[in-house]
Amino acid sequence: MAPATQFEAAQPPTDAVSALVFAPGASKRLLVSSWDKNVYLYEVVDGAEEANLVGTFEHRAPVLDVCFGASPDEAYTAGMDHQVKSKHAEPVRCVVYSAEHSLLVSASWDSTLHVHNTTDPSQPPLAIPLPGKPHALAASPTKLVVAMTARLVHIYDLPTLASALSSPNPQPPQPWQQRESSLKFLTRAVACMPNDAGYATSSIEGRVAVEWFEDSAESQARKYAFKCHRQAAPEEEGGGDVVYPVNALAFHPVYGTFASGGGDGTVALWDAEAKRRMRQYQKFPEAVAALGFSGDGRYLAIGVCPGFETGMEDYSGEGRTKIFIRELGETEAKGKGAK
Repeated sequence: MAPATQFEAAQPPTDAVSALVFAPGASKRLLVSSWDKNVYLYEVVDGAEEANLVGTFEHRAPVLDVCFGASPDEAYTAGMDHQVKSKHAEPVRCVVYSAEHSLLVSASWDSTLHVHNTTDPSQPPLAIPLPGKPHALAASPTKLVVAMTARLVHIYDLPTLASALSSPNPQPPQPWQQRESSLKFLTRAVACMPNDAGYATSSIEGRVAVEWFEDSAESQARKYAFKCHRQAAPEEEGGGDVVYPVNALAFHPVYGTFASGGGDGTVALWDAEAKRRMRQYQKFPEAVAALGFSGDGRYLAIGVCPGFETGMEDYSGEGRTKIFIRELGETEAKGKGAK
């Protein structure tokens, strides 16, 4: 593999990036959802340092999340129009697809999860009430993690959800586990480990927590949280730390290390097992809003746009929103214990 390189995608969104995701497998397709009411499809050209716009898909309202389905030709979006494939009563914040179980799960600010059977679009979704508004959603091969208001975290077993949906009289199952977040402030992102062992969450208060699914005392003793995405304030302003939200998390599909992106405009790579920061990249011109690794782990996509750290008056992402693609060096994301 060639040394690391970095380039920009052509024709970026005209407003803030809400999410981005690479297609499964070896495909180099990249989907980006935006507050400008569009979803953008890019194709990364191997060896050419290019990410070309293939097409845009206009929506009736801002798009808050996007995911691929069973193939690079299938995608699902969620947004302010209240819809995925069935109508929620409020905006739909998150959407994830489970390839292992052919399930699409959407989470809405109406405090429900909808579980859809993608092999039978005519089947009504299974609605699961939530005790709070969801802020982040992620799936591992067997688990679904829902992070909500009031530090609530529910973990669902995906085979159980699939079984409930296929029953003659579907009933919403109980969570596999109910937890309180290790982070004291609002959750911004959640990402699951590719080896199905656990997950990471991040908050608006410059912290990341790493936890494992196994509910044994030994496993729970391994969980930890740490400070990140903070900058020293000038002495004339009283010193101390300026704390930024950690807006994005993404696990490397091969090595299991993970990237974090913050309102400070930086991206860092972390070794979850060794509990250490591996590297931090040069600061980007705006806040980092979204991150995603390609299916083969070769590329890292980084969505940057103005954040709200300095206020919301006269906000505009036009001309300042950019999609960066980093082609990783051969061992760039390899953790200390990786083979």
